[in-house]
Amino acid sequence: MDTRRKSPRATTLLAALAGIAAAALVLGVAELAAAFFTARATPVIALGSTFIDFTPGWLKDFAIATFGTGDKVALFVGMGLTIIALAAVLGIAAFHRWVLGALGVTAAGLVIVASVLSRAGASTYDALPSLIGTAAGLLALRLMIARLPAARAVPSDSAPSDSAPAAAAARALPGGSSRRSFFAAAGVTSVAAAAAAAGGRALAGARNSVEAARRGLRLPAPASPAPALPAGLEAPVDGITPWLTSNPDFYRIDTALSVPQLDVDTWELRVHGMVEEEFTLTFDELLEEDLIERHITLTCVSNPVGGNLVGNAKWLGYPLRELLRRARPLRGADMVLSTSSDGFSASTPLPVLQDGRDAMLAVAMNNEPLPLEHGYPVRMVVPGLYGYVSATKWVVDLEVTRFADRTSYWTDRGWSEKGPIKTMARVEVPRSFGKVAAGTVSIGGTAWSQTRGITRVEVSVDDGRWEEVTLAAEASVDTWRQWSHEITVGAGSHTVRARATDPADGLQTDERADPVPNGASGWQSVQFTAT
Repeated sequence: MDTRRKSPRATTLLAALAGIAAAALVLGVAELAAAFFTARATPVIALGSTFIDFTPGWLKDFAIATFGTGDKVALFVGMGLTIIALAAVLGIAAFHRWVLGALGVTAAGLVIVASVLSRAGASTYDALPSLIGTAAGLLALRLMIARLPAARAVPSDSAPSDSAPAAAAARALPGGSSRRSFFAAAGVTSVAAAAAAAGGRALAGARNSVEAARRGLRLPAPASPAPALPAGLEAPVDGITPWLTSNPDFYRIDTALSVPQLDVDTWELRVHGMVEEEFTLTFDELLEEDLIERHITLTCVSNPVGGNLVGNAKWLGYPLRELLRRARPLRGADMVLSTSSDGFSASTPLPVLQDGRDAMLAVAMNNEPLPLEHGYPVRMVVPGLYGYVSATKWVVDLEVTRFADRTSYWTDRGWSEKGPIKTMARVEVPRSFGKVAAGTVSIGGTAWSQTRGITRVEVSVDDGRWEEVTLAAEASVDTWRQWSHEITVGAGSHTVRARATDPADGLQTDERADPVPNGASGWQSVQFTAT
């Protein structure tokens, strides 16, 4: 008697496709439902934020070093590929044994719920969109699995064994539904997923008027305007980074996958901890204070030698020393722990905020309210410290405490408690591996040493003697300083190095160090070719 066996390959691929479509529906429906809650309820954002929280420090450093300000895009791509792979596996599991696949989908849904509930400020209600999405995905997966066609029968010379795998491969699906029916169900599921996700984004955007409010916000004039800028801030070399960084060009490194949307009418800053007077400050109250305006250069601790994670802007804000004077810190306090609306925290040495430097709660950047992605409505700006210990965006809480008692986001991950910015000179012209005409060549770049200033920059060509360059004018010790020089080179490959000197710490160290744990160091070397 001729027996027949089932070939599982095609059906397995369709089962994987069913799993992927169901996963898309989970996320799409949850996105739509989350539009009626808060951004914390959005599953993709919650998953991504949780992934960031549990990612090893070395992997985060690699992502920033490799992708720079595109690190979040890389994260979303990686998450997408992971979700697709997991969904495919769950689809196949559901085809072979529905209970196993259903349990897997449920477990994945619970992981999403846990991620949502772990976000700062999340409530039990924020879990509802993920639960609704998981239920929709389970239902869709069941309907698609039920419509999977039985695997095509092919002749076999021997009867199949009675083993469990063979029996699973040989079984017919309910009703022997057609391939066409399956594709129809999968298509409807995919379209529904896309429509739900798009609808959720549209609803969230329509309900969110924060950007419109930001554009319409009128800020008061500073009680202490920025000092007049001297002539000659820009070095006379084409290709050097502009002295003032525009808002769109200003680097952005933070842990927020979704930019927080804070309403100035409800924003509050809580000041508490080791202080004589605890208080809460509203946005209107903040604007009623005497604001200062200053040009300040910020630097990310992840900036490599010669990197571009540095920018200079004009900031308007309330001096933190005045806020702390009102709070009156208690004896023994040595740190201010600032926390953002998304849960990020930074530990700033208390003396730095009281020593007279222009540390502030900034509300404006380059003559306009803070852009949303740069901390609207309020962020911290502290000259002389790397951002990981000072530049908290979307700040909502300041706790005066001690380093011995509290830790912050990055110090928990192995970075130093205190992050003073290191002196650095950067070669910007010629570009690395660029080409120039042989003969006299104009070179230039930027140097910074916030709160100390730059007094000298030197360059060395092809390991020759060090030559002092021409410095552009200095706006203040809190801003970077451009430099320029002319060299003569013949045809061939050449190397130029640069180093800076500040009046406090002296010559920039040549000791090479990675950004971890307290900032990169060393002399930048740029190779170029003259033709």
